Amino acid sequence: MKKIISVVGARPNFMKVAPLHKAFQNYSDTIEHIICHTGQHYDEKMSKIFFEDLELPKPDYYLGVGSGSHAEQTAKVMIEFEKILIDEKPDLIIVVGDVNSTIACSLTAAKLHIKVAHVEAGLRSGDMKMPEEINRILTDSISDYLFVTEKSGLNNLEHEGVDSEKVFLTGNVMIDSLVNYLPKADSSSIHADMNISKGEYVLVTLHRPSNVDILEQAIKLKDLLNTIAEERKIIFPMHPRTLQNWRNFNLIDMLNSNIIITEPIGYIDFLSLTKNAELILTDSGGIQEESTYLGVQCITLRTSTERPITVEVGTNQLLGNDLGKAQDAALNVLNGQLKKGQIPELWDGNSAKRIADIISEKI
Repeated sequence: MKKIISVVGARPNFMKVAPLHKAFQNYSDTIEHIICHTGQHYDEKMSKIFFEDLELPKPDYYLGVGSGSHAEQTAKVMIEFEKILIDEKPDLIIVVGDVNSTIACSLTAAKLHIKVAHVEAGLRSGDMKMPEEINRILTDSISDYLFVTEKSGLNNLEHEGVDSEKVFLTGNVMIDSLVNYLPKADSSSIHADMNISKGEYVLVTLHRPSNVDILEQAIKLKDLLNTIAEERKIIFPMHPRTLQNWRNFNLIDMLNSNIIITEPIGYIDFLSLTKNAELILTDSGGIQEESTYLGVQCITLRTSTERPITVEVGTNQLLGNDLGKAQDAALNVLNGQLKKGQIPELWDGNSAKRIADIISEKI
């Protein structure tokens, strides 16, 4: 019996590990699949909702690391995860995405000569000021198996000299979760609860420091949202840090009454909001992918994206920090000028199965 530990650290990781856990059930005779939750992003209510929404079992290990600086968080995860590796002696660990837990657990395993598989490998924004970019590059450099979501990932890894025998284009496990839970999302009551009509609102998610931590940019964002709110209701589930910052900046009371600020929302309800939005404004990576799959118009308020396929073939517009340009694009969408898009290759709901099949052969 081979033993695999999959690591979840932050919210998006849950949606990536859930389909993998399900796929490994097909190999339950030969593979024991263990889940370790580092607690990097931890909110008891949200974690409970995620595990219930995604039908994930309770994690076998919970490290309770909590927040802190990048160095503190990474160090705490490494110290606690090392104990688990020494105790469990797994044949492989699986890390997903690009959060601090991703690099911390990869590094700990590599130094103990335990093989590492990186799911969502090869993505690059080209922006080394993003902590996630550093995590991605370092994790890929020490991984034994690299599972790639889109063709840009293959090109990036080839350019970096990674042995092609380690690299597999398997599609996007995030889309596996989306496909699996769309029926559940369709029966969500979130629109009735919020008193909004499907297809007649703008969904906003903003959390990156460059957008929400700097007063000057936050004021510009407030003005942008107020302009859009003259046309449509806006749903803005606010990251706790964003809410704290904007309270400190005295911006919350200056928002148009058409802007509905909520706490973070569970996966199923959020998926329903995403699917039925007229437009999404975001700086998140995963939402660029989900909106492309769903054919929903998306404007990304960042200067670069590590998911270029969403711009090249999808419905995403990458508009940088020029909020005047973003305002024009948003109003154009609301006036019916839509960007046509299609679903990228292998984003078909079967990525986790492909990954589990490859891993079962290799380990």
